[in-house]
Amino acid sequence: LVAELRLDSARHLRYFRMDAAKMEELLSIVGADITTMTTNFREAISPQQRLAVTLRFLASGESFSSLAYQFRMGKTTVAESVRMTCQAIQNTMMAEQFPRLTEQRWRDTAGRFGRKWNFPNCIGAIDGKHITTTAPSHSGSLFFNYKKTFSIVLLALVDADYRFMSVQVGDFGRSSDGGTYANSELGRGMEAKTLSVPADSPLPGSGHLGPLPFTMVGNVAFPLKPYLMQPFPGQRLSWARMVVESAFGILAARWRVFYTRINLKPETVDSVVLAACILHNFLCNPSDNQRWLRDAEDRREHLADARNMGGNHGRREAYEVREKFSAFFNSAEGSVPWQNRMV
Repeated sequence: LVAELRLDSARHLRYFRMDAAKMEELLSIVGADITTMTTNFREAISPQQRLAVTLRFLASGESFSSLAYQFRMGKTTVAESVRMTCQAIQNTMMAEQFPRLTEQRWRDTAGRFGRKWNFPNCIGAIDGKHITTTAPSHSGSLFFNYKKTFSIVLLALVDADYRFMSVQVGDFGRSSDGGTYANSELGRGMEAKTLSVPADSPLPGSGHLGPLPFTMVGNVAFPLKPYLMQPFPGQRLSWARMVVESAFGILAARWRVFYTRINLKPETVDSVVLAACILHNFLCNPSDNQRWLRDAEDRREHLADARNMGGNHGRREAYEVREKFSAFFNSAEGSVPWQNRMV
C-alpha cells in the first residue's frame, strides 16, 4: 500500500497527511527508536511499517482493529507501534520543535504579531481545547466535562505563524482554561517572572502611553493579567487571538484523530496528542496553512473549548494596561482602516 501511494503524491498526502519526502525525513529522525530485533520466534516489524500505521492512525482516528486489517498486522502490534512511535517522536523531536522560550524568541514573536496581526508587544495567543476520550477506569467525574463527554485538556500558546510555542496535555476534562493555565508550567513561570519575558516597551508611535508589558492574548476564560489580556470591546484583540483558533483548526484538519473519541489509556492519549502537536510544528508551512484551514471550515467541526468555571477578574494594574492598549488601537498609530466598520 505504501509503495503504491508513493507513486501518487496527492493520494499519499491525503492518506498520511504529509508528502513522501517529509515522511522519509521523519523516518530518518525516529527510525532508530522504533527499530526492534528479529528473534527466533518472530520477525521484527520494520520502522517503516510502525511509522506508517501510526501516521494513518493520527490522520484518520480509525480503530486499531481496522488498521490491523489494512496493514496486515495484529491488533496488539498496531497498538504497540502507535505507542512506540509517539514516544519516539517526543524523545527525538521535542527539543527542536519546542525550543526554550528565551528573551530573543519572545521579541521575535512579538515582532511577527506586530507586523502580521497589528498587535505590538504580543508574545502569543493562548487557548485550551477538550480532546475527547473514553471514560478511564475508576476516574469518577474527573474527566467528565461540561459537554457531557470524557476528555483531557490541551492548553497551547501559539505564535503569529500558527506554530505551538508551549503545550500542556493531560489535565482533567472538568478543568477550566483558567485553572489549567494557573497550574501549568507556563502560568507559574509567567506569574513568577522566570521565563525571560522582555522588559516593558513603548508601543510604536505611542511613547506618551509609557512602557507597556509584553502580553499574551486569550479569551474570557483566562485571568486578566498585565501579561495576559482578555478581550475588550472591539475586534483587534479577537483578531490576534484567532491565531490560536486557526492553529487548532490546522491541527485537527490534518490529524483527524482529534475529531474522534480516542479509546486509549490516559497516558497513551497524552502521548498521542503531544506527538501530533510536535508533528504540527514539524510540518507547519505557510503555503499549506490556508489549505488546512479551508479543510477545517469545510468539515464545520471544531474542538470544544475548555470553558471558564469561575471569575477571572484582574487587578487594577491589568485593567490599566488593557485601557492603554485600547487607547493605542483607537489612535492614528494603532488603528487599521476597517476596524470601526467591523465594530
